[in-house]
Amino acid sequence: MSAETTREFEALEAQAQTLMSVFTKAGYEAVAPAIIQPADVFLDVIGESLRARTYVFTDPDGAELCLRPDITVPTCRLHLARHVDPATPARYCYRGAAFRFQPQGADASHPREFRQAGIERFGDAEREAAEADVIAIVIKAIEKLGLKDWTLRLGDLGLFSSILDVAGISPRWKKRLDDAFLKPQSFREALKVFTSGASTTRLSVPAALLASLDSANRAASETAVATYLDDNAIELIGTRPLADITEHLIGVKESGDEKPLAADAAALIGRYTEISGPARTAGAKIAELVNGAPAGSSAALETYDRRLALLANAGIDLDRVTFSAEFGRSLEYYTGLVFEVRAKTLGPQSPLATGGRYDGLMRAAGADADVAAVGAAIHTERLLAALQGAAS
Repeated sequence: MSAETTREFEALEAQAQTLMSVFTKAGYEAVAPAIIQPADVFLDVIGESLRARTYVFTDPDGAELCLRPDITVPTCRLHLARHVDPATPARYCYRGAAFRFQPQGADASHPREFRQAGIERFGDAEREAAEADVIAIVIKAIEKLGLKDWTLRLGDLGLFSSILDVAGISPRWKKRLDDAFLKPQSFREALKVFTSGASTTRLSVPAALLASLDSANRAASETAVATYLDDNAIELIGTRPLADITEHLIGVKESGDEKPLAADAAALIGRYTEISGPARTAGAKIAELVNGAPAGSSAALETYDRRLALLANAGIDLDRVTFSAEFGRSLEYYTGLVFEVRAKTLGPQSPLATGGRYDGLMRAAGADADVAAVGAAIHTERLLAALQGAAS
């Protein structure tokens, strides 16, 4: 190990210890989830874009395993192993390595092996209060290390879902739009396609395969999809699981004869996704949309306003907080608030910390029901780079 590498390692270790000290003093229990995890749990919940970046392997006993691409899912599994009732309130903190393939090439801000220090909390009845507390602790930890020049970006998948309800669309259209929203770069184009009635996805799927699918017989449908994949030498490892692919294709088949998305509903959704800017003023823009819609509801807006008030009460400067309606996050397990902390010395593709609400993840990890859950992770290599950049 070179002297430079040794210094960087020591700096990261000292930084991680400081972060963990802030977390434990805030009442979070330090845990160390296993690095090697069952692959199926991750591949079912982390989202299509990250599935292909997860390091998956098979052990000598034939079990499909992976190197954890994040530490949130392992912490959920640890909580389930500890508690008969998954809704038992608990707060955990951790530090350690995570692993992701970098298709554009690894660099200092995007290494294949990177370190995270984070917090997760489960079972909170006061949802917005828990969210504000997580954000405030992350900001406090970053500032403790000397980084004062940060900005906070918010998004809300739950608010987007509420806008779909306000638009008065069918459950099937809501499911399709929820799925498309996880891909911000292509969402606007998808909205145009849905409104026109075109279906590029359907055209790319063999008609014979679609004809063999039946939502009432999932087992037979999965067999048909597996046969098609095998005949065409398409590997499943590291991509979507078979059940997920089958579910998607059944949806493609059933939506083939559906009427196009109503133009007024698409216009409302389009106007919502254009909202971006200071968090203080974004609420008024959303209210204008909601109040003018036939199925308007104030519940989501009340949540938005309450969250901002709690952040302000926690000492967060709202002048440094922005809201972006299109901000969704690439991990599919998020269900509500999403956020990221940025530093000016790093680009927007390299946030210092990310997090959000993921109430459905505990069920995916083995629980019988959803559990209130929110957390965040700090990318410690990026934090070190930001500190060094601020000092230079």
